[in-house]
Amino acid sequence: MANQEEVFKKVISHAKEYGFVVQSSEIYDGLSAVYDYAQNGAELKKNIREYWWKAMVQLNQNIVGIDAAIFMHPTTWKASGHVDAFNDPLIDNKDSKKRYRADVLVEDHVAKIEAKIEKEVKKASKRFGDAFDREQFLNTNHRVLDYQAKADAILKRLGKSLEKEDLADVKALIEELGIVCPLSGSRNWTDVKQFNLMFGTKLGATADSAMDLYLRPETAQGIFVNFLNVQKSGRMKIPFGIAQVGKAFRNEIVARQFIFRMREFEQMEMQFFIAPGTQKEWYEKWKENRMKWHLSLGMGEENYRFHDHEKLAHYADAAADIEFRFPFGFKELEGIHSRTDFDLANHEKYSGKKLQYFDPEQNKSYVPYVVETSIGLDRMFLAVLSHAYQEETLENNTSRVVLKIPAVLAPVKAAILPLVKKDGLPEIAQKIVDELRWEFNIAYDEKDAVGRRYRRQDAVGTPLCITVDHDTLKDDTVTIRFRDSMEQKRVAISDLSAIISAEVDMKHWLHKMDTV
Repeated sequence: MANQEEVFKKVISHAKEYGFVVQSSEIYDGLSAVYDYAQNGAELKKNIREYWWKAMVQLNQNIVGIDAAIFMHPTTWKASGHVDAFNDPLIDNKDSKKRYRADVLVEDHVAKIEAKIEKEVKKASKRFGDAFDREQFLNTNHRVLDYQAKADAILKRLGKSLEKEDLADVKALIEELGIVCPLSGSRNWTDVKQFNLMFGTKLGATADSAMDLYLRPETAQGIFVNFLNVQKSGRMKIPFGIAQVGKAFRNEIVARQFIFRMREFEQMEMQFFIAPGTQKEWYEKWKENRMKWHLSLGMGEENYRFHDHEKLAHYADAAADIEFRFPFGFKELEGIHSRTDFDLANHEKYSGKKLQYFDPEQNKSYVPYVVETSIGLDRMFLAVLSHAYQEETLENNTSRVVLKIPAVLAPVKAAILPLVKKDGLPEIAQKIVDELRWEFNIAYDEKDAVGRRYRRQDAVGTPLCITVDHDTLKDDTVTIRFRDSMEQKRVAISDLSAIISAEVDMKHWLHKMDTV
């Protein structure tokens, strides 16, 4: 676990040093839990966004995209339940004066139990070697089964207590588990209290006439209030979906773990409108579909798992998270929720407008049910970055830091490097850049020895380096080097576009969804 914490610190440091993520307004000592994406980060984020949009909107004829405003009429949040129920259970430590999310303290305790399970797995894997069967071990080893039962029981109790809003029992659970303040090591806790997470603001020219508004805490409501507009203007037939990527804002008291939990973040959401009674089938379909999308990026099936919710949100009749193995353990990356007709029915009630769909096949109108898929773009960014970060010792006893970012998402697709800054090589290299940049984000680098330039490109995750040398002058060929294998081969300049496409093209990567 400590080793993973070190790795995570290195990922954060690397993100800053190589232009991925920096503290917001850092020259003024920054703003807690608010971050800016620098040049490489902005590219990586854009590529993740496009990869999601293509899979969700472009490849589904019955899903369309919208872009709703951040400000919404305040009654929206009354109807959605956010004004009354969008709370976090918080607890203060009397000695350190630090405030924590009570549920996160318990979940972190469970993560330590899960780390013990992993330790047992590693020991057994060493002992049995190739004959080791992980699944069988997890299902039969008594120590592992005890740990798992303990973890499950804790989460079940936490889920029930939160569902019943029995905050006294949440505190009792923290005390029974002997959970200490991470800062002071003290067990001197206050009672658990609920805290609303929405940011308030004002709309209006004068204080006395201003209207109270909220910064949206989620993007989903922008989709629900536009349900009828989109359905009618697009002549959409159920089942159909509306997708959106956009910013949301939450006044997280315990924002932490770098960009994992922030106060300003970006969501990629899709609400899928269906006939009542079909939600179970669609919920399972979307769970499967979304997992396929994740696996198409090749970041390892063992790094994903489904986690069914013990505590359901007030609107849901089923909910599961796709969790990813971050350096700090398995945590939520994406949520799939069966939201029933809660949102549309409530907006119908509060607005007095009919938000129904006339189903020609059933010859009747109804308020559709909804299955939601919701993924944090920033969390996806962190999953990609932390999984990609690797320190390798090479055959010649040198080492390199490399970001093995899936090539389709890499900020820069190829770097063009003239071997030396003379003999016409920079001019040929620049010509190649000018030709390729119509299709790809291309870097040009002529400073330092070529080996050092390779290392720089490895560190930002560039999949291909193309070196122009003196042989290029004779036969129009260049050396292409592949980031992950470091294999080099000679290719014709005229073939470069096709070679890069084969590595980075979204079509090629998204086709993997059909095979995983």
